[in-house]
Amino acid sequence: MAILWLVSLIALVGATYGCGIPAIQPVLTGYARIVNGEEAIPGSWPWQVSLQDRTGFHFCGGSLISENWVVTAAHCGVKTTDRVVLGEFDQRSSAESVQVKTIAKVFRHPQYSSYTIKNDVTLIKLASPAVLQEHVSPVCLANSADVYSSGLKCVTSGWGLTDSSASQTPARLQQVVLPLLSNTECKKYWGNKIADVMICAGADGASSCMGDSGGPLVCEQDGAWSLVGIVSWGSSTCSPSSPGVYARVSVLRSFIDQTVAAN
Repeated sequence: MAILWLVSLIALVGATYGCGIPAIQPVLTGYARIVNGEEAIPGSWPWQVSLQDRTGFHFCGGSLISENWVVTAAHCGVKTTDRVVLGEFDQRSSAESVQVKTIAKVFRHPQYSSYTIKNDVTLIKLASPAVLQEHVSPVCLANSADVYSSGLKCVTSGWGLTDSSASQTPARLQQVVLPLLSNTECKKYWGNKIADVMICAGADGASSCMGDSGGPLVCEQDGAWSLVGIVSWGSSTCSPSSPGVYARVSVLRSFIDQTVAAN
């Protein structure tokens, strides 16, 4: 009887913190509009992580994909001396019960190119598992067969600059709703820099910016949010009239799956 109760409890916990379903629902203006974005509801993007160096400086975002793994951008240059902060909302508050994790291993995509910015993905294995709870839970991953239509409204979040000329990033997590573009549409802005391993979003009055790198671009399908893109590159001035470019998770899914399975 006790074993049956334990199995039921494990199933309940799994259901409570299944991927892509925040315990605290996001509230999106106009969906909703981290240039021209808005402050997120605390805890509503429970997979959002802050990557910080040993001094506590936030340099990139990332996404929790399981208790043991975080995905970010290869260009973030994560090292095992950096740390992963989970469950954070206000980076200037010491009152939040965040989880600070050390990094066991860093797996950068072997075909990542800093010249073309193709395959801009890194997997981080945590030294100890994240404790899943209301403010910390994983995002689902886009499947390799998933097709995301141009115009679909998706969301990116992060602590990146709200103005490219600003000297400081915002303390509180920002979010913005952006429409996806087809790669053909995106090439009108960026030409042949756009490859199949990329997906574009924005050019609609809002943009991600420096400090958002490595963070999530998520789209909601059937009530759950999936990680569709990883903040990669874009306008040097974070212009809201040109699209941001993200690493396309559906194409990079095999690398993610193989790396997790082998480690």
